[in-house]
Amino acid sequence: MTNHKLLIVGTVAALAILVAGGAYLSGRSEADRFAQCRTGNVAGGMEAFGTDFTLTRQDGARVTAAEVFTRPSLLYFGYTFCPDVCPMDTARNAEAQALLAGQGSEVQLVFVTVDPRRDTPEVLTTFGEQFSEDIVGLTGSDEEIAAVNKGWRNYYKANDAEDDQYYLVDHMTNTFLVMAGGATAEFFPRDTPAEDMARKVGCFLDAAS
Repeated sequence: MTNHKLLIVGTVAALAILVAGGAYLSGRSEADRFAQCRTGNVAGGMEAFGTDFTLTRQDGARVTAAEVFTRPSLLYFGYTFCPDVCPMDTARNAEAQALLAGQGSEVQLVFVTVDPRRDTPEVLTTFGEQFSEDIVGLTGSDEEIAAVNKGWRNYYKANDAEDDQYYLVDHMTNTFLVMAGGATAEFFPRDTPAEDMARKVGCFLDAAS
């Protein structure tokens, strides 16, 4: 093989390596762009959380996940008859939302009921208005609520065997950060202070920009 042909072959090989390396680094950068913001790992990764859905918003409109998650959102699963935990968590999320707004970052609150029997759109409207002007309340059929909870690995159980009116509902209390487009980026336990939540969410928003 002549030196000219060797040069061509070598150049093509080098370009192929550069293209492959660039694609690898690009994919790695996309996968790791939030790595500096995360404080822990979960089995299956955060990409295992989430699902498509169609639910009923507090104004009565039927909406899909794509229509809800048009911007970064703090997603919480709870119910309005909850005596303490849900109001406290929603208030904390609203405080984090306000802190982020003060820094020029907008996030919305999304509240998905685990008690669709009692949480009608009207009830969700009254509940949400206590905490934020920018909160989306979602309800649906028993099957729809079960499916969306399963998508975010959220356990819940209504204790209504003896009382079908004033029962309580066991449920998990994580808040999820869902980015615009519907990808779940992080979750926050209920003992996360609003200031820490706002700081960590801000990291994700900066990394996404």
